[in-house]
Amino acid sequence: MIEFDGRLVGKSPLWTRRDCLRAGFLGLGGLTLADLLRERAATAGETGKAETSVILLFVHGGPSHLETYDMKPEAPDDIRGPFAPIRTNVAGIDVCEHLPMHAKTAHRFTLIRSCHHDQSNHFEGHARFLSGYGQFKTGTSESHYPMVGAVANRALGGIRRGMPAAVAINGVVLNGPDYSPGIAQGFWSAQYRVPICNGGLRDASLTVGTRQLEDRMRLLKSFDKLRSGLDVAGSMDALDVFNQRAVEILTTDRARRAFDLTLEDPRVRARYGDGYGQEALLARRLVEAGVGFVSVRIPGGSSLSKAYDWDDHAVNWDMRTAMLGRLPKYDQVVTALINDIHDRGLDKQVLVVVTGEFGRTPRLEHRDGRIGRDHYPAAMSILVAGGGTVPGRVIGQTNRYAEHPKERPLDPHDILATIYRHLGIDHRREYLDPQGRPLPLTRGEPIAELF
Repeated sequence: MIEFDGRLVGKSPLWTRRDCLRAGFLGLGGLTLADLLRERAATAGETGKAETSVILLFVHGGPSHLETYDMKPEAPDDIRGPFAPIRTNVAGIDVCEHLPMHAKTAHRFTLIRSCHHDQSNHFEGHARFLSGYGQFKTGTSESHYPMVGAVANRALGGIRRGMPAAVAINGVVLNGPDYSPGIAQGFWSAQYRVPICNGGLRDASLTVGTRQLEDRMRLLKSFDKLRSGLDVAGSMDALDVFNQRAVEILTTDRARRAFDLTLEDPRVRARYGDGYGQEALLARRLVEAGVGFVSVRIPGGSSLSKAYDWDDHAVNWDMRTAMLGRLPKYDQVVTALINDIHDRGLDKQVLVVVTGEFGRTPRLEHRDGRIGRDHYPAAMSILVAGGGTVPGRVIGQTNRYAEHPKERPLDPHDILATIYRHLGIDHRREYLDPQGRPLPLTRGEPIAELF
């Protein structure tokens, strides 16, 4: 197992291809990285628009729309929940009373209140929302279809400006398939899987020393000269573009600096706060350095509750207490990222999407004095900011009890098409599935009202 804090952790000293995928871009992949880049370029689709990026803040567990962005204060007590809405600085947009920073920042984001789908379990919901399709690989809990991060990884060619095309932050590194939202390559080759980065690059340096790297480069060049001598057609360069890119990742200062949060203004770091606030700040630094797609898994814990994600069943914990503990932090981090993107002039370049896999049931659950809500894909809310979108509006509407969309129903395919549009990826592009059938990246359309 590998942790990106400047050291290697694992039971075996041998590198696997999976290890290289996970860490090669940080200087750990050696010559295998060049092979990886070559394979990616050979099969990559269209190149995304230069310099556009997406940050996905994925609210793991399924946040309740009725306690965040789609409150129903006029509904009966067993539906409306324990909190009241407050007005924002944009007429007609209300949010939960425990999101006061959102209320001051509504002129910089748009709320989508009418997305829905058909998968009510967590990982099926992840597969449905992040790939458009809800099917698992046989015998696994992982998407059969390529998720959005893997699509970005493939379409953007695997590397941009000496940085990886896609990165996942705050993932779970397991003995089996690692997990972080959007990383699964589905039925594609594992070369498109998105690497997980946990903990940044604290005091990181190349594990291959400068002298060793120089020795390896001399060896590589000698092999290339031998190959070139055997290449009667003269089509093989001594050091091709893929090796150049690999060396760029191995030797560039860009990756190390992007992960080094000590280089950030302390006042900016304070605005994001600790914990996953620093991970959101890291996401901003990564896209600024050239990464095309960054996902950050947003946990739901706090000192007030035993909650660790946003799966607010009454059998798990009390939703009211969990929300009181987590919403102030969530409020701080989301608005800090939105304001930072705008203040740095990145609001055209960087699209921010904040969502979970589904919403929660309109009717409250009660158990031993606790309240909660069950999984509910029939209605959910999504926040979108930056990316050249038109801010300060609400798209779609649910009925009076937040049960289903009554206006402008949208599907995860439409959200994905919007993300791909921003990255310059043709959302109608078809790839062959394992049976040889053409399958479009999405069956939706970019959300016109956002633009």
